[in-house]
Amino acid sequence: GYVAARLGRITRRAPFWALMAGSWFPDLDLIWFYLIDDRAFHHHNYWVHIPGFWLALAIVTLPLIRMLRPALMPVALAFLAGIAVHLALDTIAGSVAWGWPFTDHLFEFVTVPATHANWIVSFLTHWTFAFELSIWLLAGLLYVRRDRSDPATGQARSE
Repeated sequence: GYVAARLGRITRRAPFWALMAGSWFPDLDLIWFYLIDDRAFHHHNYWVHIPGFWLALAIVTLPLIRMLRPALMPVALAFLAGIAVHLALDTIAGSVAWGWPFTDHLFEFVTVPATHANWIVSFLTHWTFAFELSIWLLAGLLYVRRDRSDPATGQARSE
């Protein structure tokens, strides 16, 4: 989310934080997955990881926001962009139901094979983890090289 906000040159505080929130929002399903559902289903099967749900929500809510509170459109669009970034990155080595409601098939670009007894070790030793680390590295670099008026600094901006 941070990389998308910085590369997208989002400098206003509310859209910046909306994009950040949207980029981690789908993984809130992990609370349900671990504490309530006892890991009965892969957490990417929950509604927060279903692109079709977000598309339907956008189709209904964005026109209402535009009509009733147009000033909130950049925030709503940024939140949805964060969701889209999350789901796109999950598709690399995770799995996402891009065809829902027409199919429940979970699509992924790369399957991480179970090369070790623990799935975490299998993931950490797969090349896709290096890709994930490169995103973190890019985020760190962008943060270090940020303009001091960047909303991520937490400093007040004069707008």
